[in-house]
Amino acid sequence: MAVYIMFLLLLTAFVIVGYGHDPNQERKAIKKTLHTVKLPPCQACRVFVDSFKKEMERTARGKFEGGDAAWEEERLGSYSRSEVRLVEIQEKLCADVERGKDQCHSLSEETEQYIDEWWFQRQDEDMYKYLCIDTLKYCCPDNHYGADCKPCPGFPNNVCNKSGKCKGAGTRKGNGKCSCDPGYEGEFCDSCASTYYESYRDEEKLLCSPCHASCQGICSQAGPKGCSVCSSGWFMDAEKGCLDVNECFITPSICKTNEFCVNNDGSYTCLACDRACESCQSDGPDMCDKCAEGYTLKDNVCVDELQHGRDFRVNMTRYLTYAGLCIATCIIFQKNTLVASLIGLCVGLYISISEYFLSSSEKSSDLNSALDIGKLFNS
Repeated sequence: MAVYIMFLLLLTAFVIVGYGHDPNQERKAIKKTLHTVKLPPCQACRVFVDSFKKEMERTARGKFEGGDAAWEEERLGSYSRSEVRLVEIQEKLCADVERGKDQCHSLSEETEQYIDEWWFQRQDEDMYKYLCIDTLKYCCPDNHYGADCKPCPGFPNNVCNKSGKCKGAGTRKGNGKCSCDPGYEGEFCDSCASTYYESYRDEEKLLCSPCHASCQGICSQAGPKGCSVCSSGWFMDAEKGCLDVNECFITPSICKTNEFCVNNDGSYTCLACDRACESCQSDGPDMCDKCAEGYTLKDNVCVDELQHGRDFRVNMTRYLTYAGLCIATCIIFQKNTLVASLIGLCVGLYISISEYFLSSSEKSSDLNSALDIGKLFNS
């Protein structure tokens, strides 16, 4: 009884919690979490500058759209660098930011004097360079790193051999070492990794491509011929390189009794036999080595004994019905030729239509079975 009462209490609690769930509150909580995210200094400065530039685009035409072109140009000339426009920009600043919004607002307050200086005296200079690189020193120019903004290896045109990334590039962090792309290695990413081969090289470019799946470790060219050593499931041929081992042929009993083997590249798969088979060579009731219990071999196909018996009785009943209709027609023919002819025609149509539908049903069943087998091998 106590367990039952506890169950009811828990169920009631779940219902209350479920009904009390508010998707809007959940979305607000997610937004709040995003707003409080703390970004790295350089990234935060970049977000702030991007938001400022968007507001500059929004206020580019000011309040003078739709009037006389010459008058607009004269007015915009004074408005474009005015304090009025700067205030309009600052009022909406960071409104478009989701991730790190609070940090963006803080940065806006901290850099107010620098923004004023840039706005009124240095607008011809790129804002990102002025604020984030030169003034706050949060960032470095592209492909420079560290506190002193040193150039990355290979700067300016061949940073990390164009096959990797410079650690800390564009920020005041990092050590400037190359982090190589997959397939490349070395201090400057100027050589191929062990499971890749050099498919192209000139004075400016190196291209490393992956070895064939049959290779274990080092290779010298594309395909199985380039392998130095073959992986498990492959064997070395003097002319063709690594070839697939057909485990199904070499070890016929590699799978269980009620399974059959399918060879794959470098491996094999054991699939279950059809339920009509006790053992088999492939999928389907026509591929059985031995029929399962309850099935019998008929025309080289293992069929359900009970179903086979039912089919035999159904067929016998159908043929006897046809015979009875024909005999009845013959008896009527002796009494009334016209009526017998009409009945004979109806009987003929009935038999033809019945056999047609039965034949169509069998073909449809065979097609579905074939499709099922096809799906099995495609998967």
